[in-house]
Amino acid sequence: MVLRRSAAPERRGFENEANRLNPVRRVIGGEAKLVVAAMHEDTASGEDASTVAHREAGSASRASHSAPEAVVCVATCRRPDMLRLTLQSLVDQIGPTRFAVVVVDNDPVGMAGVPIVNAFLDAGLLEGFCVVEAQPGNCRACNRAFQEARRRFASASYILMIDDDEVADPEWIARMIAACRERQVDIVGGPVAPHFPDGAPDALARHPVYWPAYSRSGFVPMIYGSGNFLIRRQAFERLSHPEFDLRYNFLGGGDTDFFTRCRRAGLTFYWEQAARIVETVPSDRVRAAWILRRGLRIGAINFHIDESSSPSAVGRARLVAKNGVLLPVSAFRSLKLLAQGKPALVSAHPMVVAIGRLMAWLGVEPQQYRFKPAEPKP
Repeated sequence: MVLRRSAAPERRGFENEANRLNPVRRVIGGEAKLVVAAMHEDTASGEDASTVAHREAGSASRASHSAPEAVVCVATCRRPDMLRLTLQSLVDQIGPTRFAVVVVDNDPVGMAGVPIVNAFLDAGLLEGFCVVEAQPGNCRACNRAFQEARRRFASASYILMIDDDEVADPEWIARMIAACRERQVDIVGGPVAPHFPDGAPDALARHPVYWPAYSRSGFVPMIYGSGNFLIRRQAFERLSHPEFDLRYNFLGGGDTDFFTRCRRAGLTFYWEQAARIVETVPSDRVRAAWILRRGLRIGAINFHIDESSSPSAVGRARLVAKNGVLLPVSAFRSLKLLAQGKPALVSAHPMVVAIGRLMAWLGVEPQQYRFKPAEPKP
């Protein structure tokens, strides 16, 4: 029996069921207090705290004797409402593939994602686990998801990732796996289409920071984001460092660095345009200030990736030369785009990325994933 199956007309029934589930209250222990207490008790006996939360959250689904062929990883932090939509889109997947989910909650105090995941697990709509990663940062959460997926589901051939603010099309998993099998590649990427709030300015919505790198299916040199991708289990074994580099933990870009290293290791990439995911773009991200900060962050990420691949004296000299040339070249590109009638914010993007690169060279960079610690609940 496949635990994940649920038809779309049953959504209302699930909501009513999830609202009355006692296991949710039992697991989170009334505002997460019992879980925290259990963590302390088992930690004293030598068991890792986050593993205890993993054991509690996965208890209902672990009874299944199925052997999932794929594992979908989700890293979440303080977005329970969006996470619920993400998980529902996984419930609604169609196709023959048996899969499990691994959700990593990166907020050890609030743990807002834990009860959401437990509602799906305990209702039998999904099988898998929820773990709490106490160390903050995007790379920490993603690495924990990879580790748990590979360790807990040793027979799964494919590992996929979706963000906690995204909704997958019903055939997402089936199409990603089919592309991987048919094209015989190591990594498959797919588009993440933005869903903007009502009233979003068209000039901002057309900005390249929101849109995928590719627009048609085919073999590609590499992909750049982890919001919609699949990787074969065996691909991890071909990497000397099969994790996101913690240098990008708060900056972001650990996924781009990871895929860059995959490309250098000889792994192959394919883009499946039909395997679509939709991302909810909140209103605070449809602002010029956010777009400019994102451009600066892209520049910083590009600099650090180039820096890590330039360990020799010759490589460092080339890096210095590239940094010096990039600013005037980017200024020319921005002026050219402006002359072509592009919006000012779109035209300025190459220049902003170059400035972000130079700032990172000087040791100044934004840190999107450094959250203020949550206050413990009384």
